[in-house]
Amino acid sequence: MRSNQEIDYRIFGEEMQCVEIELDPQETVIAEAGAFMYKDNSVQMQTIFGDGSKDSDGIFGKLLSAGKRVLTGESLFMTAFTHSGSGKARVAFASPYPGKIIPLDLQQLEGKVIAQKDAFLCAAKGVSLGINFQKRLGTGLFGGEGFIMEKLEGDGMAFVHAGGHIMERTLALGETLHIDTGCVVAYTKDIDFDIQMIGGIRNTIFGGEGFFFAVLRGPGKVWLQTLPISRLASRIIQYSPQFGKRKEEGSVLGGLGNMLDGDGF
Repeated sequence: MRSNQEIDYRIFGEEMQCVEIELDPQETVIAEAGAFMYKDNSVQMQTIFGDGSKDSDGIFGKLLSAGKRVLTGESLFMTAFTHSGSGKARVAFASPYPGKIIPLDLQQLEGKVIAQKDAFLCAAKGVSLGINFQKRLGTGLFGGEGFIMEKLEGDGMAFVHAGGHIMERTLALGETLHIDTGCVVAYTKDIDFDIQMIGGIRNTIFGGEGFFFAVLRGPGKVWLQTLPISRLASRIIQYSPQFGKRKEEGSVLGGLGNMLDGDGF
C-alpha cells in the first residue's frame, strides 16, 4: 500500500511534452515553479515552502527541505495543486525545453531515484525531494553534475524531464556502461556512479568529448538523454549574432564553414 497519494496521468506530445494529472477529491500534486500549464476550475493552487513532505516537522523541517532544494539549484518554493471539488479534475505541466517526460513509479523502483539537477517536474504529494552528494571526489569534480544531484524518495509517482530522446537501460549485476557525463538523467539507488578519464592523448585533445566519461555499474536502471540542455545551450550561443562567427566542433572545419558562409576567418 502506498503512503504517498496515488495519481493517474497521461503524457501528451512528442518533442515538447506535457503531463496531465487526474486528481480525485482532496488529492494533491506538487510541481516545480514555472511548470504549470493548465488546470480545471476546482483545482486550487497554493505556494508552499520546500517540497511539502515535511508538514509534520514544523518550521525546522520546512527550512531543511527548502535548503536542500537551493543546493540542487531549485527554487525555495513549490506549488501544490489540490482538487477541492467533487468527481475528477485535471492539471497539466509542460516540459521547459525539447525532450521527454519520464514517469517514475517510486514504489516499483525501491523507493529512491537519483536524478540530475533541474530534472524534476512534478510528483504526487508526499514524494520527498532531497540532495544526493557524490561520495567520490573525482565524480563530484568531473562528473558533469558536480557534487550534488537530486534525490527523489517515496512510493508515489514522480515525473522528471530530459532533453531529446530518452533511453532506458537495465544493467545486470556488475554490468558496466560508459556514458557522456551530460547524458545521464537518472538512475536507481543500487547503481554505482563513477567517472573515468578518456584514454589516449589524441582522444583527449582532439576527440571533442571532454576529458572524462561517466561509468555506471549495475544492478539497476539508468535513464539517458540524447540532448543535454548544456549541449543545446552551447549550440545556441555559438550561432547567436552577438558572438559573431560560427564555431564548429573542429576549429579547421569551423573556419572553412565560416569562409563558405562569406564570414571569413
